[in-house]
Amino acid sequence: MKPLLKEIRHNWLLWSLALIPLLFTCRRLEPKSHTLLFVLSAFAIVPLAALLSLATESVAARTGDAAGGLLTATLGNLAELVIALTALRAGEHMLVKASVAGAIVTNTLFVLGMSFLLGGLKHHVQEYNRVNARFQVGLLFLATVALLIPSAVGEADSVAGTAFTQKLSAALAVLLLAAYGMGLCFSLKTHHELFVSAESGERGEAPLPIGLALGTLAGVTLLVALVSEVFVDSVQQAAVSFGMTPTFVGFIVVSLVGGAAEMGSAFSGARKNRLDLSVGIALGSASQIALFVAPVLVLLSYVVGPAEMDLQFWPGAVVMMLVATMAAALVTNSGRSAWFLGVFVLMVYLIFAMTLYVLPPRGGAAPTVAHTSIYG
Repeated sequence: MKPLLKEIRHNWLLWSLALIPLLFTCRRLEPKSHTLLFVLSAFAIVPLAALLSLATESVAARTGDAAGGLLTATLGNLAELVIALTALRAGEHMLVKASVAGAIVTNTLFVLGMSFLLGGLKHHVQEYNRVNARFQVGLLFLATVALLIPSAVGEADSVAGTAFTQKLSAALAVLLLAAYGMGLCFSLKTHHELFVSAESGERGEAPLPIGLALGTLAGVTLLVALVSEVFVDSVQQAAVSFGMTPTFVGFIVVSLVGGAAEMGSAFSGARKNRLDLSVGIALGSASQIALFVAPVLVLLSYVVGPAEMDLQFWPGAVVMMLVATMAAALVTNSGRSAWFLGVFVLMVYLIFAMTLYVLPPRGGAAPTVAHTSIYG
């Protein structure tokens, strides 16, 4: 514990970990103060992101950037899985789908684009393993196709009822999980030599011992899940105070705050010229959400939810996920990056965010979580 306490003492950003007990105290004493809880939970995510970045750097120093990125993406998505399960138990299927689609788009465009931009501003040209990037984009494209089919059939064929969509979604969920498992076997076992990181970054000595780093990763992931749950509970009411529509909140804000822990590790890796770590976190997290988290939620809805969830997303979400996948495929084709590639990817994300921000509720009704055009 001494190395961890030393890092906390010397890093002023980690001092704001004191906001976490303050957040839970306010939630217990003032559960209706949604704006206060929203602000505290959003700021409490920041030191947790820095702590996760520190632990990830320690693990990646011993396992390699590809495995480190996969581990960070997995732990980060566990937090999002816990949040989605909470909504699933309450029967909020549209909220679950919004968080899934928003997380895929945010990781593919915002995290990847910002990593390219931050790394490119410090380093003229950066290189990374193109095979790993293209592999993750291929998995993401496969998942996007699987999400497109139920949505396309449901929109085009009115005869295809709910029972058909649910059966198709369950079958696709099993298929996607099988593809994800075989992808792990391919990248970590049978062809792991293809996924070796480009050894160009600043490594140095790991700040934390491996055991302490893994324990920190697990502990921070749990805290992120708890803080994010408070954030999700308060964000819809607080959004009214800040003039944000529920559409924008569900797809953009929740995804940004929920993925803050992964972003800290990705951005830190990019600044240290370890772009394999950043690309692994961004694209690995997006493909993992699409191939693992979404199918698991569909299957778990048969057990924990009041009704079964399907994979039929609204057309706007499917289009955004498809465009995000195409943009990622375009910019990762060469295995080299500069700052303007980051600007390009971020512009696509900003176009989506601006559209969702000005998108009015359906029928001009008052903004509510359940009646917005993005969920329709």
